[in-house]
Amino acid sequence: METMLLALSDTVTEARDLESLTRPLLDMLETVTGLESTYLTTIDEARGKQDILYARNTGALVIPEGLSVDWGDTLCKRALDEGRMYTDNVADCWGDSDAARALGIRTYLSTPVRMRSGELYGTLCAASAAPRTLTSGTDRIIGLFARLIAEHVEREQLLQQLQQANRELSQQALTDPLTGLPNRRALLQELGRLFSLSGRSAHQVLIALIDLDGFKTVNDTHGHEAGDRLLQAVAQQLSTTLRAGDFLARIGGDEFVAVGMGPADDTPPAQAAHSFQQRLFTQTVTAFAVGDARLDYGGASVGVVSVDPMQTDIQSALQQADAAMYAVKTHRRTAH
Repeated sequence: METMLLALSDTVTEARDLESLTRPLLDMLETVTGLESTYLTTIDEARGKQDILYARNTGALVIPEGLSVDWGDTLCKRALDEGRMYTDNVADCWGDSDAARALGIRTYLSTPVRMRSGELYGTLCAASAAPRTLTSGTDRIIGLFARLIAEHVEREQLLQQLQQANRELSQQALTDPLTGLPNRRALLQELGRLFSLSGRSAHQVLIALIDLDGFKTVNDTHGHEAGDRLLQAVAQQLSTTLRAGDFLARIGGDEFVAVGMGPADDTPPAQAAHSFQQRLFTQTVTAFAVGDARLDYGGASVGVVSVDPMQTDIQSALQQADAAMYAVKTHRRTAH
C-alpha cells in the first residue's frame, strides 16, 4: 500500500494532461482489483453514447480504446441506475446487455466520474472475463481515483475556458466592432510583419489609404444609422476584392487602409499602385435604401503608394499614403 501511495503521489504531481494522469491510475487499479481490463469512459447523454477513452488490458478480455456503444445498453448505466457498482456475475445481473455479452465481461466494477456541479463526465471501470472477488477498501480506492480524474478534467476545462476568453479579448482588442475588420493596432502589427517579409524578399509594399468623401453629409442627411450601414457596406465590398495576403483595416471614423505585397515580376511600382487603387475604388461605390430614400454613394478617395521597406519606416509610409489620398481628394473636388 505504501508503494502505491508513493506512486499515486508521483502520478498526480507529474501529470501533464488527462492521459498522463489516467494511464498510471489504470495500472494501479488493475493491481488493486486483480481485474484484467481497466478503463476510463466518457458519456454523452445527449448523443446517447459512451466512449472508451483510455484502457489497459492484460488478459483475454480486451476493452478497446475508441469503442463507442449505446449508453442505454451499457453496464455503466445499469450500475448507476441500480446503485450496484460491483458484480462477479454479469450474466445473472444484466444478461440483457449486448455490449457486455459481446465483450465477454463476467466481473465488473464501476464508479461514476462526476464534476463538482454533479455533471456526469464518465465512468472509471474494471472488468474481467472470470469471476473475481474484490478485497476490502477497493471501493474507496476506485472512488479516490475517480475524484482525482474529475478534478483534473475540471482544471483542464477551466484552463481551456481561460485560454478561449483570452483569445476573445485579444481578438476584440484588434477588431473594429462596427465592421468586424482589424483596427489600427492590428494594422500596425501586420505592417511590421509585411515590412520584415518584404525587406527580406526585396519586394515593395502597396499601401492604400481610403477616405469616404462626404461621410459627414451622409450622417447629417440620413442619420448615423445610414452612416454605419455605409461603413459596413464599403468594408464588405472592399473585403471581396482583396488578394491572398492582402490586409484591410478600419483605422478611423471614415478611413480604411489596405496593404499588400508588391508584384513579384517586373511590373513598375507606379503601375502596380494604380491597379491596386482602381480595384479598391470600384468597391467603394455602393447604393442602398434608407427608409423611403435611396443613398447612392459615388466612391471614396483612394491614395496608394508603393514603398520600399528598406528605404522607409511604417509611419513614414502611412504618411505617404495619406498624402496620396489627399491629392486624390483635391483632384476630385476640383474636377467637380
